[in-house]
Formats: sequence, C-alpha cells, structure tokens
Amino acid sequence: MADEKNPLINAHATIDRACKILGVEEWIVKKLKKPDNVVNGRFPVVLDNGTEETFEGYRIQHNNSRGPYKGGLRYDTTVDRDEVEALATWMSLKTAVVNIPLGGGKGGVKFPRKPKEYSQTELERITKKFTKVILGDHIGPDKDIPAPDVYTNSQTMAWIYDQYQKDHPNKLAWGVVTGKPLELHGSVGRNKATARGGLIVAKYFLGSSLAGQRVVIQGAGNAGAVFAELAVEEKAIVVGLSDSGGGVYNPLGLPVAELLLYKEKTGSVVNFKHSGTQNLDNPYFLSVPCDILVPAATENVITDENAPYLQTKLIVELANGPTTPKADEILFERGITVLPDILANAGGVTVSYFEWVQNLAGFPWLFEKEVDDRLTYTMETNAEEVFKMARKYHVHNRLAAYLLAIDRLAKAMRLRGRQ
Repeated sequence: MADEKNPLINAHATIDRACKILGVEEWIVKKLKKPDNVVNGRFPVVLDNGTEETFEGYRIQHNNSRGPYKGGLRYDTTVDRDEVEALATWMSLKTAVVNIPLGGGKGGVKFPRKPKEYSQTELERITKKFTKVILGDHIGPDKDIPAPDVYTNSQTMAWIYDQYQKDHPNKLAWGVVTGKPLELHGSVGRNKATARGGLIVAKYFLGSSLAGQRVVIQGAGNAGAVFAELAVEEKAIVVGLSDSGGGVYNPLGLPVAELLLYKEKTGSVVNFKHSGTQNLDNPYFLSVPCDILVPAATENVITDENAPYLQTKLIVELANGPTTPKADEILFERGITVLPDILANAGGVTVSYFEWVQNLAGFPWLFEKEVDDRLTYTMETNAEEVFKMARKYHVHNRLAAYLLAIDRLAKAMRLRGRQ
C-alpha cells in the first residue's frame, strides 16, 4: 500500500503505461520521468519571539520543452522531495493537456509546524528568505513562474515578487509569479479559476448545467469553497462540505453562503447548525450519496479501500492526485466517470498563463468576462480532446489525459532534438 500512495511512483507508472500505448521512444520516457533541475536547501528564520527555526525549501523544474517552468508553491509539514517532484511532473502534463505554452515545475517549504500557527510577519520573513536563498536566480518571468498552492496565497506571491524585484533591480519582474493581488499586476478571475475550470469541464461532460445535481465537496479551501459557491449559482444542490476537521451533510442541501461564513468565524464547518444537517467524520464523508463528488483537498483520498463504496456518478478532481491507480480501475469498472486532476483543476494554471501574458504585454484585461470566456474555450476544447483519446483507446479519462499530454510533449521534444 505504501507504493500505491506514493504520488511519484503513481505518476511514473501512468507515464509508462501511456508511453507504451503511444510507442514513445525510450529517451523521451526517461526524460519525462526525471526532472530537469532540483533545487533544495535548509534555511533558518528568526521568529517573533526571538527563537530560530529551520525550514527546508524545494523548487523542482520538471520539463520546459513547451515553455518556461510553471507551478505552485505549497507550505506544509508534509512537503517532501517525492511529493514536490510528483506535483512538478503533473504540472508538465497539465500545461500540455490544456495546450498552453508553459512547462512544469513545483516548489514548497517544509514547516516544523502548521503554517497557520505562524504570524503574518513570520510568514513574510520565511517567504522572503526562501525566495532569496532557494528560489534566487532559478525563477524569473522567462524561466520559471511560481504560483499559490496549499497554504500560500496572493499575499505570499506579493512577498516573492517584492524580494525578487529587490534582488533583480534591473529586471521588469511583474511576471515572476502569478496569482498576485490585482494591485500588483494580478489578473481578474484568477482567484476563482481552479474551481471555475472544474465547473466548466463538468458542465461540458454533462452537456448541460448542474441544475438539480447533488454535489459533495471534500475540502473547503479556496478551490472547494469557490466550487460550492459556483455550483449554487448553477442551481446545483450542495449536500456535503468538509475540511480537515470533518464534514457536514444534509440530503436536502446546505445553505452554502451561511456555512462558509460560519467556517470563516469558527475555522471549521463542523457543528454547523441547520435543520437536517449532521456532522460526518472524514473517513465516511466521501461515501455519502451524490451525483457529483469533488475531492478538493489532498492526495490519495480515494483508494481501493473506499472506491467500491462511493455513491456518485461523476468525480471532479480539484485536488492534485486524489485518486490512487487501483481506485481508478475500480471506478472505471463501476462506471463512475472521473474528470482527472490534470484536466479538471487546470483552470488555475490556465488563468495564471493569462496573467503572465498580461504582465509580459504590460496590458491588463479589465473585464472578468474576457478571462472567463477564454478559460471556457480552453477547458472545453481540450476536454473534448481528452474524451476523444478515451474513446479512441478505450481507456479511462486519466489515462486519456496522459496520452494527450505526452503526445504533445513528445512532439515538442522531438522537434527540439535530443542534444
């Protein structure tokens, strides 16, 4: 089971399978399974109370055959080399799936304690030290463009932008990171992009709106919370929402706006009082009846242990790597459709690409509708390509997405040459 839950081993196994189907040359297979560059190191930071803690930082640049490295930065106690490398690999595939001219990278900082236990001033010092000591000259608007991920946000990106600009005073650094605040050349629509992209793909697959669909969402962070809000706008019925502390479920529907305000005040959705609403422990939460299940939290939450018991028709993966390979096969056999992470949650990197384009041009797009229209075109066009691959090779959508991405990556790598 250990290997089954190692995200890097899972990513490599699916790459091998896809490359075999496509007949990809061995040199390309090897390159896809080995990052171009790995940067990591430890750095001390003085905390508000005068004590010192040591943090470990990573930036893994996986593949830039189709453009500069692109990928998020996560802060957590669980960050390690395999996780970051797997995420960097998925980013190369993700940018290829949605056919944007970027590559894949990922980074993170391993914290001794949960990031939410640190003050804003401490987080600023940690971020700027990480930027100066680890990221350094390895990032840049034409080289590698980080973005927010777990426990990082637009403020984190603003701190990175500030430190990078101080260390590179002769460069125009607007595009060094994406997911920035609007006041520092961010893009309208970026905050909702991951959730909106998943919603667009779900609607495209269903061939209609989400009206009347019962939705369960695991994870009440940015992606999960925004998906819940957007689903309500589509007249879907959100029956379940969870966070790290547990979940709440109401078969008649939850008042999402009220629930999210409650979470903001208390820190969790647990114990939300509303007629017919009950608490559910996380191990049981995923198996409640619904039409659409949205894992929007962490890796490896759908496994061969719970996949036989899921009561849903459609899974929209807003989290990275939420489903293990064995679970994928079980779900496929059961007729449960999975819209895989490298397609379903690619809205975030797509609008990050739009932000980067605006930064390079020095010309912001003023209207969110322009961003949303371009995002809709990108997601729908490439979702159709994934579904075509699935039909052509008679495989589930995750493998189809890998086939599409690797086909595009392999063509770029062949054209650029082996040397």
